[in-house]
Amino acid sequence: MRHVTLITTGGTIEKTYDEQTGGLANRRSLVRRMLRRLRLEETSINIVELMSKDSLELTDEDRARIVDAVRTFGGEAGSTLETDGIVILHGTDTLEVTGRWLHERIVRPRVPIVLTGAMRPFEMTRSDALQNLTESIFAVGVLEPGVYCVAHGRALGFPGVAKDRQRHTFIKK
Repeated sequence: MRHVTLITTGGTIEKTYDEQTGGLANRRSLVRRMLRRLRLEETSINIVELMSKDSLELTDEDRARIVDAVRTFGGEAGSTLETDGIVILHGTDTLEVTGRWLHERIVRPRVPIVLTGAMRPFEMTRSDALQNLTESIFAVGVLEPGVYCVAHGRALGFPGVAKDRQRHTFIKK
């Protein structure tokens, strides 16, 4: 049995339509709905709903909470918690900042730590959310310990990951 820890922070991947404002908002985690659409053989998912924020609203204190959660749930050498990998759902606008924080602060990763998000919310047509979540869960089973961004069929290691706003994907600088 493979054990994956999935930490939700919000971002476009989990945004829902707000009927009162007519906009998209982070109100609650949608990850359970996404996971119900997947067939995950011999894989247990431990969901940690850490926060539900647009990544443009994340503060240094929020990023410190993400680093602490990764440490708490087995991402750093010396941890005794049983996890084979950590997936972090995150907004794409500042994913590279959080990835850099994790890379700098988790000095000896014990497992793959994967950040992923979506350019279009899960609830929208032609969303990349389910693809990126699926790829990330798969990736933690095959990548070496370290910090990565997984999206659109690629795994990019930190440091040096950036969002390419024209191509709507991530690149290695």
